[in-house]
Amino acid sequence: MTIWKATLLSVLALSSSSVLTAAGYEGTPKEQAACRPDVRRFCYAIKPGSSSLVFLSCLQKNRARLSKACLAVLVRNGQ
Repeated sequence: MTIWKATLLSVLALSSSSVLTAAGYEGTPKEQAACRPDVRRFCYAIKPGSSSLVFLSCLQKNRARLSKACLAVLVRNGQ
């Protein structure tokens, strides 16, 4: 479940209008807000609707450059 949580957070961070119900987890508004800027900054080339694993992979590849807030979300969710 932790992989799904972090994956969904990554996708949801892309857009405040995104709504996912997979695994019943959307991330808290605070978690979404923490990663949204990093997704927009580092994962802008990923098209909306792409696999959530693609977004998670993007954040992991840019882990050293993530904001402290987004990194904390990933760590809390086992990433």
